[in-house]
Amino acid sequence: MSNRLRVKPIVSASIQCPAMIITAFGTIETAVEAMKLGAFDFLIKPFAPEVVRLKVERALELRNARRAKGRLEAENAYLRGEESSRFGELVGGSEPMRKVFAVVERVAPTDTSVAIYGESGTGKELVARAIHQRSRRQAGPFIKVNCGALAETLLESELFGHEKGAFTGAIKRKLGRFELADGGTLLLDEIGDVSPAMQLKLLRALQERELERVGGNETIKVDVRVVSATNRNLEKMIEEGEFREDLYYRLNVFPINLPPLRDRLEDLPVLVHHFISKFARQMGLAPA
Repeated sequence: MSNRLRVKPIVSASIQCPAMIITAFGTIETAVEAMKLGAFDFLIKPFAPEVVRLKVERALELRNARRAKGRLEAENAYLRGEESSRFGELVGGSEPMRKVFAVVERVAPTDTSVAIYGESGTGKELVARAIHQRSRRQAGPFIKVNCGALAETLLESELFGHEKGAFTGAIKRKLGRFELADGGTLLLDEIGDVSPAMQLKLLRALQERELERVGGNETIKVDVRVVSATNRNLEKMIEEGEFREDLYYRLNVFPINLPPLRDRLEDLPVLVHHFISKFARQMGLAPA
């Protein structure tokens, strides 16, 4: 059997299996031919066992290196695919998410108020951050407040600030989130949980672009882009008298609806890889 018949089937079957030719009738020409066909080495009888052992060790090293290279190339290809599915901190390459990315790109450069709708966990805050990072306000602050986590009196102080002595425990002046977000973006998360009284105060701040701190008389001008987010149906709340229609139209200038994961299951593999890698880095482990 010629060297061509010996080497070619082995090499073509698996590039991770180094092939060596052992023969008692070797010539320089046949050795060169075998190496050109992909043989790892060419041994001519007789030879010492130590020589074979050394050649096999080197062949195994070559196989392992090829396997590692293959894994690295596969991982790099996967990461390139994941990178193409990333939009800031958002991850997803499905058609519904590409539509979200497109509307974010369109609205971000403007100063339009944006209302983000979606179930819990769909990434409403991440969308708000992506809007801020692509806006002309990106050098300014991004401030958020969870309107559903605070009682009405505390929420008013958080949003508009308070003066020293405004109420029990107000031992010094405090700037509100509107002031802190001046020149930047303010995210009003869970806007659907705001009380009617607070809705009216928010409406005035949005209309006039000014506010007074709790317990204060000074009118303070603010330049803030407002992004709101909720998992509730504000239109239904308006019908039931739970949400002001005028405030709704102030907030809902540009609505964005986020799809739940069940409607974009093709994003699941890249999301799993993203979170495994993220938590591995946080724990000081090698990325998966």
